[in-house]
Amino acid sequence: MGFMEPSVICSNRLKLVTNTSIYDFGILESIVHMAWMRVVTGRLEMRYSYSIGIVYNNFVWVKPSDKQKEKIGKTAQSILDARNLYPDSSLADLYDPLTMPVELRKAHNENDKAVLELYGLARDASEEQMVQRMFELYSAKISGKNDTGLELL
Repeated sequence: MGFMEPSVICSNRLKLVTNTSIYDFGILESIVHMAWMRVVTGRLEMRYSYSIGIVYNNFVWVKPSDKQKEKIGKTAQSILDARNLYPDSSLADLYDPLTMPVELRKAHNENDKAVLELYGLARDASEEQMVQRMFELYSAKISGKNDTGLELL
């Protein structure tokens, strides 16, 4: 995922979310959102097929405190800053698990910690625990019976 200025024109092959903030980018780049995506998205061969209707629209957003929102905004900016250290590298190059730059890995780890905390998950939560929590929040949202301890948006 990228975070673009409003002047950038995207092709019809991309998914575009408008009127967002760096905070939103931080949530979407997090391990929590990626765990959700891997479970609910479609696939073509082994490639994910991200769907706005299934993945994005059904992802449950929770209300952050001002401090949490600011922290996630800063960690998300750190991801972009780390990417910018390698202007000649593609995202495929940057996210190769064997050669991922240390700065980028650290930035993602810090972002993940902040988002895990926002969703009431332990820093060492497994992907299974993340997905279980997200379905718990989804169920609370659609049923209107929210006993999760979080304010759902």
